Amino acid sequence: MEMLESPTIGFLVVFLGTLFIFGEIMVRSKGLFAILGIGIMTMYFSYHLTADAGMWVVLLYLIGLALIIFDGKVTTDGTIALVGVLLMILGLSLPTPGIIYGTMVAFALILAVPSSFLFTKVFPPRNLWNKMTLKDKLSSEEGYNSMNETYKELVGKTGLTKTPFRPTGTVEVDGKLYSATSDNQWIQSDEKVKVISVDGTRIVVVQDE
Repeated sequence: MEMLESPTIGFLVVFLGTLFIFGEIMVRSKGLFAILGIGIMTMYFSYHLTADAGMWVVLLYLIGLALIIFDGKVTTDGTIALVGVLLMILGLSLPTPGIIYGTMVAFALILAVPSSFLFTKVFPPRNLWNKMTLKDKLSSEEGYNSMNETYKELVGKTGLTKTPFRPTGTVEVDGKLYSATSDNQWIQSDEKVKVISVDGTRIVVVQDE
């Protein structure tokens, strides 16, 4: 265990421990990676814990890990995960004997987390990370559009108001009903109108002379 006095050995231990722990989070390894990661990190903390750096640093590490998992399952925006990484870094660095050692184990964690994604190339990934890694492309084929393509095609077409516009109402264009606005002009029902612009789902019509 005296080998853990070396910052280089500490770097390797934290890198491997973090790699396997996050590997368990990323892929379905049937608990093997979790056992390896927990075993390695237990060795690291058991050697470095002192009267000044007691179990509270382990608690910081665990809270950080829990926040990362929570972000992956619930929020998926990365903000909470970033806080989790910072807490894990503090938990690893604070019990070390010096600044150099603490800096090296911090870099070990930072390098190991993205490296764990390599496991997804070999093992089946967990579905909870699909959102966080943007694996699913938001394409028009999947039903996602920043602007409804049908609405864009309405520009220049004529239709018939089905309700009075004061200044919003319903218009019929090509046999389909749309919610539209007359841009502060009042138009009675059963009037011929023309679509002059579309902004997102906002359809603007004017009375067609």
